[in-house]
Amino acid sequence: MPASTYQAYYQYELKKLIDTHIERIKESLTSSYQVEGFDFSSYKHIVGRIEGLRLALELCEEAESIINGKEQGD
Repeated sequence: MPASTYQAYYQYELKKLIDTHIERIKESLTSSYQVEGFDFSSYKHIVGRIEGLRLALELCEEAESIINGKEQGD
C-alpha cells in the first residue's frame, strides 16, 4: 500500500473512531441526565469532552487542507 493511500485510510479510520466515540459520549450524556444526582459539573465535563473531540476532527481537516495546498503548490 503506497504511503499516501495508507495515510488517507488511517485518517478515514481515525475520524470514524472519533465520530463513534462522540456518539457514545452523547448517549452517555442523555442517559446520565435522566439519573438523579446528575450535577452541572458532570454535564460540563461531558460536553467538554465532546467539544475536544470535535476540535480534533476540525484540526484533522485543517491539516488535510494544509497538506493538499502544499501538494498543489509543488
